[in-house]
Amino acid sequence: MSQAIHHTETHGVPTLFAYATGPVRAGLVFRVGVADETLAGAGITHLVEHLALHRQGLADYHFNGATKAAFTHFHVEGAEHEVVAYLHGVCASLADLPMERLETEKEILRTEEARREMGRLPLWRYGAQGYGLSSYPEWGVRQARPEDVRRWAQTWFTRDNAVLWVAGERLPAGLSLTLPGGGRRPMPQVTSALPAAPAYFSDGTGGVLLDAVVADTTAARLYAGVLERELSRSLRQEGGYSYTAASDYAPRRDGFATVTAFADALPAKQDAVLGGFVDVLAGLRAGRIAQADLDAVRGRSDATLTAPDAAVRRLPGAAEDLLAHRRPRTLDELRGELWAVTPGQVHAVALEAEGTALLQAPAGHTADWAGYTAAPTKSSYAVTGKRFESVRKDGTALVVGSEGVSLTAGGDAVTVPYRACAAVLSFPDGGRRLIGTDGICVEVEPGEYGIDAHTMATIDAALPAGTAVQLPPRQRRPEPVARESAGPGEGRGPGSAAGRRPDERTRRTVGQKAVLAVFGTLAGLWSLLALMYTVFGFSDPETTTGEWAALALFLWCVGGLLAWPAVRVARGTRKG
Repeated sequence: MSQAIHHTETHGVPTLFAYATGPVRAGLVFRVGVADETLAGAGITHLVEHLALHRQGLADYHFNGATKAAFTHFHVEGAEHEVVAYLHGVCASLADLPMERLETEKEILRTEEARREMGRLPLWRYGAQGYGLSSYPEWGVRQARPEDVRRWAQTWFTRDNAVLWVAGERLPAGLSLTLPGGGRRPMPQVTSALPAAPAYFSDGTGGVLLDAVVADTTAARLYAGVLERELSRSLRQEGGYSYTAASDYAPRRDGFATVTAFADALPAKQDAVLGGFVDVLAGLRAGRIAQADLDAVRGRSDATLTAPDAAVRRLPGAAEDLLAHRRPRTLDELRGELWAVTPGQVHAVALEAEGTALLQAPAGHTADWAGYTAAPTKSSYAVTGKRFESVRKDGTALVVGSEGVSLTAGGDAVTVPYRACAAVLSFPDGGRRLIGTDGICVEVEPGEYGIDAHTMATIDAALPAGTAVQLPPRQRRPEPVARESAGPGEGRGPGSAAGRRPDERTRRTVGQKAVLAVFGTLAGLWSLLALMYTVFGFSDPETTTGEWAALALFLWCVGGLLAWPAVRVARGTRKG
């Protein structure tokens, strides 16, 4: 099978072709994704993708779509005439989306979202914009209007913003891509919410996760492979701390790539996994890169490049490169770079990765001892303006100024300037959640701070157009207490309590209440049993006075033991 990728054109759409036998495989790729959206409009690209595929119905051949950070793919595998019919249907639907299906597809997307695990790292690295939006719910889907969806499709899903790839014995006969004209879109802007790196934040209980942004090179790909081997050797084979220790390499198609590494851990092994993980990174930074590891990773990579279907596997990535104005490299170029990489070049990548590293430590753990800086959960300033004290008299206050809103507690503050508000979530009970582009949240609760209607209207009027998100009623209203966040959910910072993963203090309080409820209930039931035996057991003719007294004492002692944990938790909760 030929390993070459040939460049051609299909009705104005750049086309990449690779010879392959068997079923025809093809994909239509557009330069648009989640990172091109706004937080308030998040999910509209995914919605267009779903609508464009609806008319395909149920088919015997395989087809699907995928919305990524910067690209949207429509791919198909089947007989030649099936592939032609699929691509024609996608193009026809993009030109005339089935809006009668809009509300149904919205429900499907919400169901899909409920099952999707959204990673935290993009939010902490990029903020609530651009590449960071993959950490957030698709809030824009709920309120997307037909005209909004049509406009998005007409703007981004165009002939000049697309690349077709085909793998088969020939280009399918009769293939015509009827897409509207439009310019090639640049790659999304790269933002940053990290003032310093390497940085860390604490969240979750599943293990240790890290990512780093490095130049997209063959040496960087090999570094990711060497890192995985070192993590597996240290944390699984030698230490026995982790079951899974793995890494991933994902080109961003703008000249940079993200190296991600993960090691799982049981709660009792989290300290050991975190320490071992950091030690592996430190070893690579120190240049301890074994030639045998590099050769093993290089051998696997070369086997992938020279596999019979290697050219076909490279087609989707080559299409993304072309859309990003990057020339796809040939097989000979890739293999030449692969075999030229030295341990010194991998070491250079390790040093580069250190300068951009972002580590997610398990909740309750820190990494400052390893030279990582805590990612910010507070703002550096508070706005000046009208101050609203919390009705709970706990020292928390909301400050509404002409430039933004701040939530303060003691000497800490979280601030969302109006000009940098990515979205404002509005609830039917009058509450607002302002989310800044840096990921910081401020909860504005009129009832908790005694905010008058005029002030609320002033806040709404000052926010940028297109940032409002109307949400359904909440099950409960959030506590207004400002506190440091242990992890971002839909936002981060002291004001982001509602709707996010609870911080360490919240988790501790919830656990204390659970213990209090369980042991309190058991103690109550057992004490009732002891009381009944004390009162009625004495009259049992088959029981002596000594036996009755001993058993009654035993029952009351057990009740006291059950009550003791509940008493300790109750005292600790009041102190906290």
